[in-house]
Amino acid sequence: MNLPKIVSSQTKIRFQHCDPFNHLNNGSYIDYFMNHREDQLLKHYDIDIYKMAQTKGISWVSSSNQIAYLKPAFLMEVVTIESQLIYQDSSLLKVEMRMYNEDKTHLKALIWCSFVHFNLLEQARAHHSEDMIKLFESIVTPVDATNFEERLLAFKPTKSKTL
Repeated sequence: MNLPKIVSSQTKIRFQHCDPFNHLNNGSYIDYFMNHREDQLLKHYDIDIYKMAQTKGISWVSSSNQIAYLKPAFLMEVVTIESQLIYQDSSLLKVEMRMYNEDKTHLKALIWCSFVHFNLLEQARAHHSEDMIKLFESIVTPVDATNFEERLLAFKPTKSKTL
């Protein structure tokens, strides 16, 4: 089975998530990114994080986020969100997510999220199962950057001088 390495979805920016300027509130970007990733994990990889938590007592907890806000997302605008696993090890996942305008001509935000595999019953870090490791190894797509700031530069337009 050939699983997608980059997954994508579209959503509309809603009123309750916006500031008085009709821009998506900075704190709401993370909600949109997380909702996208949860939906795509289930749709493409058959990973139901809530079912895993209930039946196996394991899931992932967010350990860190690095986000850059590049262009505003506006009230009622349709945005395209992409995500990909960029790093994995025995108990950690790092995911890059990008929010664009609907036709992907303007990047609005970039985020790196780290997730620790966690045993809810023991309240401790857990190791991924062999099946999970195989899945992650088949979809991990590292980016050409050693850190978030370097990755961000890859998306900044270069200015050329005209003579």
